[in-house]
Amino acid sequence: MTKYRESKAPVTTSTYNRSEIEKGVDNIYEAISIISKRSAQINIDIRKELHEKLDEFATNNDSLEEIFENKEQIEVSKFYESLPKPHALAIEEWFKNKIYHRNTDEEV
Repeated sequence: MTKYRESKAPVTTSTYNRSEIEKGVDNIYEAISIISKRSAQINIDIRKELHEKLDEFATNNDSLEEIFENKEQIEVSKFYESLPKPHALAIEEWFKNKIYHRNTDEEV
């Protein structure tokens, strides 16, 4: 999961050149579909890691004082909120040719 932390993907919204996005597949819709599927995979990975980290702070006692005073849990959550969004990470991977894709309708 460290690869997402070290990513140089933008944290804010960015505009991309359409011809650069569709370069590998010659079809913008296919490129967006591939990027979207990769984004969903990244989102699952990040969410799984976040829940694993937050489970370390889980307690059996559900008092309100403990919920508001768990600063470590808040820091972990803030860190994950500051990461680039999954779609930005997927687009970065697409531009660096790090996404493997193939058309399952075509014979290999």
